[in-house]
Amino acid sequence: MTNPINGHWPALSKDQIKARVFEALNANVSFTSQASSVLGVPASSLDPQVFYNDAPFLTDAPFLSALVSNPNHIGCHTLGQSEPFFSGTHGIERELIDLCSQKILQSNEPCDGYVAAGGTEANIQAVWMHRNYFMHTLGCRSEEVVLLCSEDSHYSVYKAANLLNVGIEVVRVDDESRCIDDGALNRCLHVMQANGIKAVIVFCNMMTTMFGSVDDPRRYLAALKAFDFAVHVHLDGAYGGFYQPFSGVAYSPDFRIDEVMSVTLDAHKMVQAPYGTGLFICRKGLLHHTCTAEASYVSGADYTLSGSRSGANAIAVWMILMTYGREGWTRKISELANRANQFASSLEALGVAHFRADGSNIITIRAHQVPHAVARQYGLVPDHHENPKWYKVVVMEHVKDEHLTQLKEALTPHLK
Repeated sequence: MTNPINGHWPALSKDQIKARVFEALNANVSFTSQASSVLGVPASSLDPQVFYNDAPFLTDAPFLSALVSNPNHIGCHTLGQSEPFFSGTHGIERELIDLCSQKILQSNEPCDGYVAAGGTEANIQAVWMHRNYFMHTLGCRSEEVVLLCSEDSHYSVYKAANLLNVGIEVVRVDDESRCIDDGALNRCLHVMQANGIKAVIVFCNMMTTMFGSVDDPRRYLAALKAFDFAVHVHLDGAYGGFYQPFSGVAYSPDFRIDEVMSVTLDAHKMVQAPYGTGLFICRKGLLHHTCTAEASYVSGADYTLSGSRSGANAIAVWMILMTYGREGWTRKISELANRANQFASSLEALGVAHFRADGSNIITIRAHQVPHAVARQYGLVPDHHENPKWYKVVVMEHVKDEHLTQLKEALTPHLK
């Protein structure tokens, strides 16, 4: 489904990336050379007694320089006015949001968004925004808004429901295919109708954390047509947003579905950015529903859950994506997918019961075929630590073929 022309972005050289980042840092106010211009700002660069902001190697280290200079990215920089002190690196964050929304998620127009502290924050931000939209535009009470998700969804959906006082309906999935059960979905919708629900936030997974499975929003939307609910769809691409669109699969959900209003991405997984680099992206005309007007001292106001944020995180993600370009990133994901495919094929030949979604780099093995000692030795992650039914293997950059071979050999003597 990905359009390779509309989705193209070029790779930049290390010198080009370094020049762009230092250009942005130089456009920010300096806490050292321009100290008299920031007398009202309750922040500074990193403590020089600890972090040595004059170290000579920093001239060749744009990300470390960004950490030391400590730009604050409070607010949302896709909406217009922001704090002028850090306008240079705010521009890089805008470029990152544009790249992710238009080149990866296939929006045909600019989107709003920001670099959050992770996928959990971005998912909560989405539910907050959609709930407020329904309350502000339809007059719904919070108890008349419900989150609709599959049982394989990330636990952040439960956090969001609890924090924001909205209901949650969980749809059972098929144990073999990990697809939502249509009969279970229909039963949930009837329960919601009977309970007076007026608006639904459909929480769709673009690769679940445990199985790498992908929800098709069109399946939810087809069932919802028979009911009189207002509907917004949120895609949780915290794991799959930087993987699924590049994996060569036939279908990947994105903004080309009209009802998809927001997406979560998470760069500290597949992109290998520092922890604390989730992204929240939404269509224009929605984010003002989370504006905190009381943040009157913040230029441009604040629309985000986290408030003050490190600009260095946005710079790190931008640097990584621009180092690869679309072609390089596609090759990287293709290599992981091919290696995962080889490992899954070897498990199949051994008769190891497992699940692998099309193109995924997650292979999830039935727990009864994995001795606890093997799971511990190889750091396999269970679906439930107290009563595991599955263990997953994730073919990441650090996972080499010899490691997978060692695991396969460790499993072999225990197979029946």
